[in-house]
Amino acid sequence: MVTRYYRELLNFLSRAVNNRETAADLAQESYARVLAMQQDGVTIAEPRALLYRTARNLMIDQHRRDTVRGVSAEPDHHADDFEVLDTLAAPAALEPETAAMSAQGVQAMLAVIGELPLRCREAFILHKFDGLSQAAVAQQMGISVTMVERHIKHAMQACRRCAESPPHE
Repeated sequence: MVTRYYRELLNFLSRAVNNRETAADLAQESYARVLAMQQDGVTIAEPRALLYRTARNLMIDQHRRDTVRGVSAEPDHHADDFEVLDTLAAPAALEPETAAMSAQGVQAMLAVIGELPLRCREAFILHKFDGLSQAAVAQQMGISVTMVERHIKHAMQACRRCAESPPHE
């Protein structure tokens, strides 16, 4: 399993996080978790799918931790910088009102995505959330790349309108 999917998973993660070292760490942790499941006797029907799902979850967790800590996308490896982080105030995202507004915004965005036409929603999710190229989405859905582009453009416009609309009180 390791040799079969490692390079593919590493490339996917590298594109997603824009940092080869972080991608390698995430890939290694993904493999470790899946192998631990196998050693615990869990039967894994689709190891590739489980690897990708595990990697995506780890990537989301990493992003959340970085956001809460206020860490930039490019890690700075100077020890003094980490000491400075301890003296900073809590990020605004931890304030209850901000967190509630953020949760409402996420729910509104998910509702907008859920209301998209089925094929449009499918193309959008495959491209934006699953990380497939437009050509790969077109192949998987059996449609042209031009149609995929139209679906993604329509979905992005709907998401932009949602993001620009004032919150409902």
